[in-house]
Amino acid sequence: MNLFDIMGPVMVGPSSSHTAGAVRIGRVSRQLLGERVEEAEIFFHGSFALTGAGHGTDKAIIAGLLDMETYDIRIPQSMEIAKNEGMIFTISAIDLKNAHPNTVLMYLKGKSRELEIQASSLGGGRISIDSIDGIQTSFSAEYPTLIVHNEDKAGHVAQITSMLADKNINIATINLYRNKRGGYAVMVAETDDPIPFEIIKELEKAEGIIKATYLN
Repeated sequence: MNLFDIMGPVMVGPSSSHTAGAVRIGRVSRQLLGERVEEAEIFFHGSFALTGAGHGTDKAIIAGLLDMETYDIRIPQSMEIAKNEGMIFTISAIDLKNAHPNTVLMYLKGKSRELEIQASSLGGGRISIDSIDGIQTSFSAEYPTLIVHNEDKAGHVAQITSMLADKNINIATINLYRNKRGGYAVMVAETDDPIPFEIIKELEKAEGIIKATYLN
């Protein structure tokens, strides 16, 4: 544990978990979508649903979807800004089984992409991405992170790790997820160093790769 785990991040408050964490979830979700959010269905679970209004969780999640940082002074006005920019959004409560009390489920649409994402705020501004497009995951988005969606076939993991090794990029952690054997798979690789943009473009053109997203 370090000082930021106790005090929380630099932020527009009042809560590191309900406000700053929600901003981070929204911002990471927008980055995973890979484009401007045009429509968002947002479902708050547990404490997010019960006390989120008082902590500004609704404004915080919208701020993140607008690509704001946790310290952006416009967070309290984020919902008005989103409406002025043409974003269509709804916010409601949901009961999710076996979910962290500070959890949000979102269905996002951009101009050409869609994303289903479930994430939780763990305290101190820290978050966990718990599922992407219905596939269970678990990563913090605190490190350079490569997320690759691909067909569940042999060779993709070796291909991706070789590409990173060729650029002398060390993998800190790597996790593999799939919905079924031979179905849809997601690989999440956290690295010690930033990943060059050309790797992402090369992956997007590779056979069997559905999409590749990078969080820095």
